[in-house]
Amino acid sequence: MKLPLSNRLRACARMVAPGSRVADIGTDHGYLPIWLLHNGIAAHVIACDLREQPLASARQNAARFGAQGIEFRLSDGLSQIAPNEADTIVCAGMGGDLIAMILRAAPWLQSERYTLILQPQSAAPALRRYLTQSGFGIREETLLREGRFYYTVLRAQLGGAQKLSPGQEHLPPQLLACGSPLLPEYAARVESLLRTTVEGLAGAQTQRPEKRAYYEQALREVETIRRSL
Repeated sequence: MKLPLSNRLRACARMVAPGSRVADIGTDHGYLPIWLLHNGIAAHVIACDLREQPLASARQNAARFGAQGIEFRLSDGLSQIAPNEADTIVCAGMGGDLIAMILRAAPWLQSERYTLILQPQSAAPALRRYLTQSGFGIREETLLREGRFYYTVLRAQLGGAQKLSPGQEHLPPQLLACGSPLLPEYAARVESLLRTTVEGLAGAQTQRPEKRAYYEQALREVETIRRSL
């Protein structure tokens, strides 16, 4: 029986160091923990979810695929994870603003001992901003596509934070360095969305000059970056 692991979760799995103790936050069907154990990558995985129903589904899948060594916990973010129980935190399949909120609620993550593997479904620029402003360096970031949707997956660790400009929050250096053949079309998509946002802000009845200036600068920078791809 083949484990139905999505491309975005495979990208997360590739960033997990061998022998890691992983906390998978928002585990949903539990496919990532099962994959990590089946392939001998993780030493131990705690699969967490906010709701009982997906956690029950994850338990059933672990039994179906014969995965041993997974702990299942009902947890709001990292609230039920003790600092010494994991060294790698995975948050995948949720908005970047929610991921930032989950990380912010666990101040014990402010240590170089932890690796963060994050896959935002939306609001990736806001997540990158939170990370860099909180002292986390983005070590690598990759790009993939499933159907008509683009996804990014990043690995971060405390230390070496690089201040990002508005344009870099949307197309960061680490993502540009990944060499994905999808970069040109993804950059075009980012530019199009930024242009739509700028036009919307310019025509808004209530003007927000600071927000408009941010998006105008981001658009100019992304236009320049795109020309170099």
